Amino acid sequence: MLKNTPLIFYGLISYLLGFGILVYMVFWVYPWSFMPGSIDSGTVHESTLFAIVVDIFLIGLFGLQHSLMVRPTFKTWFNAVVPEVAQRSTYTLLSAFFLGLIIYFWIPIDGYIWYFESGIIFWVLSGIYIIAWTVATLATFQIDHFELFGLHQIWRHIKNIPQPVTRFEEKGFYKYVRHPIQAGTMLGLWITPQMSTGHLLFAVTFSIYIFIGLHYEESDLVKTLGKAYIDYKKRVPMLFPKV
Repeated sequence: MLKNTPLIFYGLISYLLGFGILVYMVFWVYPWSFMPGSIDSGTVHESTLFAIVVDIFLIGLFGLQHSLMVRPTFKTWFNAVVPEVAQRSTYTLLSAFFLGLIIYFWIPIDGYIWYFESGIIFWVLSGIYIIAWTVATLATFQIDHFELFGLHQIWRHIKNIPQPVTRFEEKGFYKYVRHPIQAGTMLGLWITPQMSTGHLLFAVTFSIYIFIGLHYEESDLVKTLGKAYIDYKKRVPMLFPKV
């Protein structure tokens, strides 16, 4: 166990930073009064174009890292550099870094599309916001939360447990939509009582990235799972349940 201490420490730090920054982002995109900062706080730059370019660049870096690291060509190189047991933790750690860059360097943009401080609309939108992020979080546990962030890979390595065979299961939210994590994330980005111009930019660019990522993810799932996933696609909608 002692020889695996650095690996355990690396996995735990990656998990805490990766999951922690995601939780922080959930609070950051909403106008909570107790937060030290939000997506709309900070100094508005005198050039709106400059702010837009910087903000899109930051999200582009995050999207590039997320997309590049799951491509087969990159994985071939990655296998030669990082041990397989630590690859998911490394992915989590780098994702936390680039998401942290967005939060730290984000430049707010003046103006609001809609703005509610109280009343029934405020509470309805706030309720949907909370439900959306709750669904996204619970959905990670319905597939394997700790596998998603790299901890289970390290645990199996330490206990000398072979990697599990990839299986396809319809359970929980996955019975109703194919990607409940992304569905909850998109609702959480868009459903807010105060939609600033900067928040709108964040929601639009992240939504575009989500759809691009889902396109490639679904292609990979079809290759991995074959007919079972093709049938699943025909029966179950991608993001939002059928009414």
